[in-house]
Amino acid sequence: MKMKGTVSDACHSVKVVEGSAAFQDVIDNHIYEQTLTQKSAFFVADLGVVLWQHVRWRTHMDWIRPFYPVKSNSSPVIIELLAALGTGFICASKRELELVRGLGVSSKDIILSSLCKQLSQIKYAAKNGIDLLVCDNEVELRKIARSHPGAKLLLQVAVMTGCQEEEETAMSLGCSLKDCRHLLECAKELSLQVSGVKFQIPRHCQDPEVYTHAVSDARCVFDMGEELGFQMHILDIGGGFGDTEDMLQKAKRAVKPILDVYFPPSTGVSVIAEPGAYYVSAAFTLAVNIITKKMVARDCSNDSQVSADDEPEFQYYMNDGVYGSFAYKLLEDSIPAPSVHKVVSAEEPLFSSSLWGPSSDGLDRVVEHCLLPELSVGDWLLFSNAGANSLGTLSCHGEEHIPHIYYTISAGDWYEIQNSGIILDTTMKSISLVHCLPSTLPKDSVSSPA
Repeated sequence: MKMKGTVSDACHSVKVVEGSAAFQDVIDNHIYEQTLTQKSAFFVADLGVVLWQHVRWRTHMDWIRPFYPVKSNSSPVIIELLAALGTGFICASKRELELVRGLGVSSKDIILSSLCKQLSQIKYAAKNGIDLLVCDNEVELRKIARSHPGAKLLLQVAVMTGCQEEEETAMSLGCSLKDCRHLLECAKELSLQVSGVKFQIPRHCQDPEVYTHAVSDARCVFDMGEELGFQMHILDIGGGFGDTEDMLQKAKRAVKPILDVYFPPSTGVSVIAEPGAYYVSAAFTLAVNIITKKMVARDCSNDSQVSADDEPEFQYYMNDGVYGSFAYKLLEDSIPAPSVHKVVSAEEPLFSSSLWGPSSDGLDRVVEHCLLPELSVGDWLLFSNAGANSLGTLSCHGEEHIPHIYYTISAGDWYEIQNSGIILDTTMKSISLVHCLPSTLPKDSVSSPA
C-alpha cells in the first residue's frame, strides 16, 4: 500500500510491497526521491507493525478492550485502521473528537478524557452523543451537569507509586480516594450517572504492588458508588504498556491476578485500557536531512577555533526539531541516537556530536550527545521508533510543516494477519491499497544505512 500525504489528507493510499522488497527499500526509495527534490523530512510507517501489535494484544490481553489515545499519533490512517480492528478511542480535545467522528467512529466507542474541559468540548460531546467523560473534581462535575446532563462519568482516581516525583504528577491526574465519596454524592445530587473508574499508572512503572493498590482503590470506589445506587460497570486501567511483547507480558503478570480478585468476569465489569505508544511507536521511522554543521572543540561551548590538538565535536542541524516531529522530547528523558543513511567503514572514526533542529533556539536540541562519523550537509539520519507523540493533533508545527507520511505493509504481513483470524470490523473507506512490485523500487539509488 503506498500512501503519501499529510495527516490532513482526505484520502490515502498504502503501498503493499510484494516479493523481496523490504521496509528499508521503501525508505531508500523515498530518500532518493527527496534528495533529487526538496530534501524534506518524512515518515515511513509500516502498518504491519500496528497489525501485529493488535495480534499480540489479543493473545495476551484479550479480556481487556483497547481504547487508543489519539494524542499518541493522530494519523487518520492509524485511527481508521484501529477502528476497523475494533478499538475504541480516547480523545482529549474537540479537535480529536472531530477527527475521530469524521472517520466514522461510533460515539459509544469514544471517551472524552480531558480533566479540564472547555465548555465547547462538553457541548460537542453532548450534541454528538459522546456520553463517556472522565472527571476528577467537583467543578468539572457541575460544568458537565449544566452542559451534558446525560453524560456517563468515569471518576479518575490518583495512583500512589512510592516515587515522590511520579506521585506529584499522578496526584495532579485524579482525585484522592477519600474525595471519591464526596464526588459520588455530588454527582447524585446533580443527577449525573457515574459508570466507572479510571486510573493511570505512570510510565515505566509496572510494579505489581502499584497495580494492586490501584485496583483495590478502584474496587472501593465501585463499592461506594453502588451503595449510592450507581450502576458501575467500566474500569479503565490506563496506559503504560510499553511497545514490546515482553513489556506487555510483564504488564499482564502485574495486573491480571489482582483483576481476577477484585473484578472477576462474574462482576460483569468491562475492563478497558489505553495502549498508545504500544501500537504506533515502532511502526514509524522519521528521516531527516542535515542542513548545516558546526565544528567546535569538545571543551568549548561556542564556535571558537579548533586547533590541531583538539578533538573536534560536531553540531549538526536538521530540517526537523523539537518544534516539529521531535516535540515528544519534552516527554522523554532523551531521544536515542539515529542511524546514518550511508555506507560507513569500520575504520572510520566516530566523533562526539549533538543534533539540533532548524529554529536557532537553544531549546531545540534533539540529541544532546551521540557518537557519529563525520557527516556532510545533505546526509540523512533515520530515527526509528518515532511513531508516538510525534504526530499528535497538538503538534508544535503548523500543518503545512508536517512531514509527509508514506504508508506501507508487506504482502506477507497482510496475508499472515488475515490468516491469524484478525477481522476488520468496518470497511476502511479512505484507504486504498496499491500493490508495488520489487522492480518499481530503484536499485542502487542510495547507499545502505550504517
